Amino acid sequence: MRDLPLPLALAARLTPVVVLATAGWALSSGSATPAAQHKDAPQTGTRSASAPSSTAVAKTYTAAPAPCAAVATKTVKSLVPGAKTAGKEIRSTDETLRRTCSWNALKGYDYRWLDVSFEIMDSDQAAQKSYRARITEKSGGGDVPGLGDAGYSVVNLTTEDKQQTREGEVVAQVANALVVVTYNGSDFESRKAPGTDEINKGAIKAAKDAVAALEGGR
Repeated sequence: MRDLPLPLALAARLTPVVVLATAGWALSSGSATPAAQHKDAPQTGTRSASAPSSTAVAKTYTAAPAPCAAVATKTVKSLVPGAKTAGKEIRSTDETLRRTCSWNALKGYDYRWLDVSFEIMDSDQAAQKSYRARITEKSGGGDVPGLGDAGYSVVNLTTEDKQQTREGEVVAQVANALVVVTYNGSDFESRKAPGTDEINKGAIKAAKDAVAALEGGR
């Protein structure tokens, strides 16, 4: 089955990863040494800020896992019938920080596309900030309980040249990592899109597989 290019309305979906760095500063402390002529003077401790030292932020995840192995074969088969289950990894400028895999196929007149991305941040706080920014942009969705530290899903319908496409997106924050799943579909015979429930459940299923793969490789 040949791959089909993503519809024009969805061609620019992938967003670059934003990496936020945080660092802590610790003040070194020492005690003042009294001069010989001031032996009777009381000794007092002092803290020096003249030579601060940086403290590395502990990260649960230091690298993105292999995305094409993150979704179970049976999940790929059910969500993207006819697709090559091995998937196709999309090249990234820094594969340590971001990795994405895509599956797409046309079976009969039904088209499906699935993306799974992992994004590694410098800290849990940075991941939380990015997560909140994403869900603010994607209004109209809802929380997904039990998906990582925080999970959110949203489904939207678009129409271009009378062809409907319904797309679901799930974002999950897991410590200092983000998991982003996009799943969409169209019927090129009826020009209708699959139902909201089908797309939403499919995106959440893929996201659960991806989160489990991330946590399993910790």
